[in-house]
Amino acid sequence: MAGNTFDATPLRAAEPSLVTYTHIVYALHTLGVLIGLSSAMFVVTAFVFSLPSVIAVIMNYARRRDVQGTFLESHFRWQIRTFWGALLGAIIIWAISIPLMFVLIGFLTWWLLFLVLGAWIVYRVARGWMRLKEGLEAPE
Repeated sequence: MAGNTFDATPLRAAEPSLVTYTHIVYALHTLGVLIGLSSAMFVVTAFVFSLPSVIAVIMNYARRRDVQGTFLESHFRWQIRTFWGALLGAIIIWAISIPLMFVLIGFLTWWLLFLVLGAWIVYRVARGWMRLKEGLEAPE
């Protein structure tokens, strides 16, 4: 990873347009979260399946090469991992909870685990965006 204390390779300066682009990606992910909070959808399903978040992750992949070697590379990695981690988490929750629904506990596990995953998504989007606003790399 460029920029950590063990790597002697300095980070190159990020173009201002790419910083703005990264803010837009965070804004789209935030919109996905807000859709989940303000509707019948949950944060997780809105984050993974809403148009703003899908567009955001496509934008990450489209400009990934442009941010290599800058502090923005860590933000792109953070955003992409958040998206795919949320999808994987949702699949695991379904796999655990659906069979348990036959004994009714699955309804509780489904609700609780989605609540935890939703909180994780909100944390990742907020923490990453705050670090970007400070001009810092995303946390690892």
